[in-house]
Amino acid sequence: METITSFSPGLAVLVSLLGALMILISGRRPNIREGFSLLAGITKFGIVASMIPVVMSGKLIELRLWDVLPGLPIMFRVDAFGLLFGLIASFLWIFTTLYSIGYMRTLKEHAQTRFFFCFAIALSSAIGIAFSANLFTLFIFFEILTISTYPLVVHIETPEAMKAGRKYLLYLLTSGVFLLFSIIAVYHYTGTTDFAFGGIIAGNGIPANMVILLFVTFMIGSAKAAFMPFHSWLPSAMIAPTPVSALLHAVAVVKAGVFVATRIILYIFGIDVMSETGLALAMAYVVAFTIIVASLFALTQDNLKKRLAYSTISQLSYIILGVAMLTPAGITGGMMHILNHAFMKITLFFCAGAFIVASGKEKISEMNGIAKQMPFTMIAFTVGALGMAGTPITAGFISKWYLLIASVEISQIPLLLVLLASTLLNVAYFFPIIINAFFKKPERELSYKEAPLFMLVPLLLTALISIIIGIMPDEPLALVSIAVQNLIGGT
Repeated sequence: METITSFSPGLAVLVSLLGALMILISGRRPNIREGFSLLAGITKFGIVASMIPVVMSGKLIELRLWDVLPGLPIMFRVDAFGLLFGLIASFLWIFTTLYSIGYMRTLKEHAQTRFFFCFAIALSSAIGIAFSANLFTLFIFFEILTISTYPLVVHIETPEAMKAGRKYLLYLLTSGVFLLFSIIAVYHYTGTTDFAFGGIIAGNGIPANMVILLFVTFMIGSAKAAFMPFHSWLPSAMIAPTPVSALLHAVAVVKAGVFVATRIILYIFGIDVMSETGLALAMAYVVAFTIIVASLFALTQDNLKKRLAYSTISQLSYIILGVAMLTPAGITGGMMHILNHAFMKITLFFCAGAFIVASGKEKISEMNGIAKQMPFTMIAFTVGALGMAGTPITAGFISKWYLLIASVEISQIPLLLVLLASTLLNVAYFFPIIINAFFKKPERELSYKEAPLFMLVPLLLTALISIIIGIMPDEPLALVSIAVQNLIGGT
């Protein structure tokens, strides 16, 4: 495969770092500060999007910075899978910035400069993860992401928030130790940590027991993916402001976790090793368990953001499930769900934040009749919920269809039943919210209205895009197809 050298990946990472600096400098002037945040987001997306023609033509883009040790460079490489994640993160940063301006100003939140600064660092880290050429580079940005999002999680600085922040760091920094151990071991056995389409584990004389141990430590190291039992930090982190919750779920942290887990499974271990060792099937059943149990937990939550958090834990496991099936349909469904879930879930969290800002309501039991006062927000919420259930013409249908096909192809009927059962559970924990909001009378007269336009417009646009992807998925599918073809062909 032809590789070209370009500064574009480095610029994509750098632009939000420069944006973060300008946010600090202009902290006392909110309009300018937020202008820099928005400008950095638009510029970042433009740089990332400029790489689409090159990658779609079947080429790779590389930027080698320097070698720390022989075979251990800090290096960027943009392939189809990395570009997909980079496009999602950079595009949704624009919407999240607009939404955050409305949210933070309306609630008169404190420490807004710190908020936007940490946001910019987190998005720079996400792009660094997307474009990392090897595990070593990825590890650096993965840990920066943890540190930069901690102030966002504890933003309100209450005792409950600080406790959630400690749990957040305990889980994610501890998982980072496991990830570092795994990277050192891979480097010891193979002399490299580079991602490769066929994986790098095979043919290096690594004992079978060590391969299994490494897979376990790698998956613990990917705890940001929030599959069980490494999930409890995520519901606790919902104490954060809603734009942060949207960032955690749709753009950065948990999405980075499943991206990294996918990279490890497919580009470090490789399809052949995962299949021959039985690790793929074992992982498939671990995440299948997560899909069902997290959905059951979601049913019990009255706090809307926590219900959405458990929904995320379940939905992210669809991605790993698809990848673990190791078929073209499964991998396609898993990769597509990174995109589809991002737009659907950010819509749902944007709606949750709009409910809080406009009505002060966070509990589902308090939302009877809310659609009368906030019809546009509730319509967007309905679109997101329908997508989570895999309803046709929504983005969620596309990825679930591929996953269902893959489960049949590998003759794993239990996995097929898990996917069908999870759809029913999605209906069970989302549809009562919709029905009560539209058709149930509130306990008392409601006197609020829609959230400010800075919040309303982004959530309507992300809902609309969720439908557009469901109706016209060809462009993202083309990018995913290149990634799958490279993996299956090993070139």
